Amino acid sequence: MKIVVIGTGFVGLPHAAVLSEYGHEVHAYDIDAARIAAYQTGEAHEIERYVNEPGLPEVVADNLGRYLFFTTDITQIAEDGEVFFFCINTPPKRDGSTDMTYYFDAAHHLADLLARRPKKTRVVLVNKSTVPIGTARQLELIMREHGVENFGVASNPEFLAQGNAVEGSRRPDRVVVGADTPEDFQILRRLYSQFVNHVRIRYLETTPETAEAIKYMSNTLLLTYISFWNGVGARLAEALPNIRMEDLKIGVTSDARISTWGSYVSNGAGGSCFGKDIRSLIYQLNQAGRSTDILRAVYGINEYQKTYLIERAIHEAHFNFNQKTVALLGLAFKKRTNDMRDSAALRVVETLLSRGVRAIRAYDPLAMDEARRSWFNPDKNHLFERITYHETAKEAIEGTQALYISTDWEEFRGLARTIQTTVQPPYLVMDGRRMLPDYDMLVAAGYDYLPVGGQLLHGRPSDALAPAENGRAAASAPQPAAQPL
Repeated sequence: MKIVVIGTGFVGLPHAAVLSEYGHEVHAYDIDAARIAAYQTGEAHEIERYVNEPGLPEVVADNLGRYLFFTTDITQIAEDGEVFFFCINTPPKRDGSTDMTYYFDAAHHLADLLARRPKKTRVVLVNKSTVPIGTARQLELIMREHGVENFGVASNPEFLAQGNAVEGSRRPDRVVVGADTPEDFQILRRLYSQFVNHVRIRYLETTPETAEAIKYMSNTLLLTYISFWNGVGARLAEALPNIRMEDLKIGVTSDARISTWGSYVSNGAGGSCFGKDIRSLIYQLNQAGRSTDILRAVYGINEYQKTYLIERAIHEAHFNFNQKTVALLGLAFKKRTNDMRDSAALRVVETLLSRGVRAIRAYDPLAMDEARRSWFNPDKNHLFERITYHETAKEAIEGTQALYISTDWEEFRGLARTIQTTVQPPYLVMDGRRMLPDYDMLVAAGYDYLPVGGQLLHGRPSDALAPAENGRAAASAPQPAAQPL
């Protein structure tokens, strides 16, 4: 089939690349000429400047020029495309509603082209982006307004986890297709023939509105689960003595009805979906006159989680951030991606700067260029001049009085010895991801250790630890994550 993917970001590029693996002729379109030029090289370092996903550059390179094509001109491919996917950024507005400006601009532009195509064969317009419930109907009205003939609209939401987008596209747990007519369902069955009647993958056909709602419900339920563990499980272990966080998790999730996913407490969930989608759902339900109390609580817990370790450091460790230099390890919202959208690190930086830190020394294995270019740019805010970027975690830690771990990169698990050989106590380690299983080595050497989901451990020489304190330390010990966010 001839497929057109409109938008080549974290959703559009993996979707286009994997569709091309199955032999479809895929044309990926974007108005960003620099981005398209980077993809057309087929070079990993160029592709990863924009989308960093394991295995993605190889898929692009293998299919480039055979089944996969990139363009900034949609005019020609609009004439004979069969299925058009909208993979367009839909950012949140201040009131939580969805900014559909880019989406509607693209829809009107495409409608104008489709209305003028000489062939009137059936086309299906598919929303892959997360869009408010009812958007498929708005898309239908736009097409009719421009005089487009013989078309159908559909919703086919993506459920990709960043850092696993290629494998998630190849082997999804479900494919949800919302359409109106048997003809459109048949076209999309042909497109997704490898998934129809699959023994493991659920292929669901429903209405466009139901498909749109499934995406919002799924992301909101996942964030609810994460917020429950952060807002209840972590608080228990932080407030009451002798509660072992990992044992608590194992004991609760041993019930087959309770998922282990999301039970790993952290400094909050980020990324392009969770926060945006729950805010949009709150807005949509408010507009319909329905209660959103539970959604507001879930969102509030997650936002509070992103900076509360700093508040704990002030009130429990009596740490004064004013004129201190702090190392920040991890800028991406989670490991295996360079995506910083809604990352906890953004809030950490804002909070540290508001507390008067002298400098922030930052390091992330993948997100450094993104941070320099898009987020912590001195041209946006002169306070960002206090941020410096470093090539290794050790280099970032040098000359600091405190450390904040914000992302669950595996390389951070071995930091205890690096900390000891780089900086001397008094020193505060704030572990937002429970990444230091050998934290006791630090505490014994005099470093203060403050983990999410655990009590503050004051540094002291190892021979000064009484049995009761040893018990308290064990109760708060972080262990390797069974399932990171």
